[in-house]
Amino acid sequence: MSWHPDPPTESPSSPTRPIAELLLDAPTIGTVLDLVLLRHGQSTWNAKNLFTGWVDVDLSPAGETEARAGGDLLAQTAGLDLRILHTSVLTRAIRTAEIALGAAGRSWLPVRRDWRLNERHYGDLQGKNKAQIKQEFGQDQFMLWRRSYDTPPPPLSTDNPYDVSGDPRYRDVDPTDIPHTECLKDVVARVAPYWESAIVPDLRAAASQGGAVLVAAHGNSIRALRKLIQEIGDDAITELEIPTGIPYRMQLGDDLGVRSAEYLGDPAVAAAAAAAVASQGDGPG
Repeated sequence: MSWHPDPPTESPSSPTRPIAELLLDAPTIGTVLDLVLLRHGQSTWNAKNLFTGWVDVDLSPAGETEARAGGDLLAQTAGLDLRILHTSVLTRAIRTAEIALGAAGRSWLPVRRDWRLNERHYGDLQGKNKAQIKQEFGQDQFMLWRRSYDTPPPPLSTDNPYDVSGDPRYRDVDPTDIPHTECLKDVVARVAPYWESAIVPDLRAAASQGGAVLVAAHGNSIRALRKLIQEIGDDAITELEIPTGIPYRMQLGDDLGVRSAEYLGDPAVAAAAAAAVASQGDGPG
């Protein structure tokens, strides 16, 4: 029997794929994708301690002040060159962005709006007082609906006045995509394709010009984005508090890995604002 040596192992210096093809796959050295997340200011229903969800309510005077302060932080941040805005289709997020960008001198930014950035749908709880729900159903059930990752509240009936089936802002959305209730897991599932198909391409386009992307949304849609980007676990994400009106800047590598992430302005102010949200009957809304 004759002996045959094993074939030589291919080394990284002699790839079987064309060099040009490999270079296309490699991350661009030094590329920074600049993303700012901004939760809307206090709404009129936040002020009344009501579950809001997909119900379209405006900002309270305090929420307008928060949005303006957030815009001041955007304007004061060196090297932050906002190029495009993404919002939900709900008024409180839209007006927060308008007020903040007005304060920052960027009212002229191009805008994309999408229902996938909406707040979590709170089902039959929408329009109801959080303290009363807690009293009626007990602390454990209240917290399960409020904070569990995968347990939604009871669904909203189609004859409920807060049903959005006739709302023109959703007329081009597949009716099967419109929720009647959601848990945070559901929000992550609807935000993920928008992140991949709309926000990431805009981040890359803005980065090529040294610019940044602003997303003005809601407590739970921002939670969903941060879970996807920062790879936060299911249990940990339910405990993440998102303060209102304080921009959160994330700088990502070309591979979408997080290089840095922080609230703009004084960290102590952001921490206190997050604690204030946590002390409410229900933070997001």
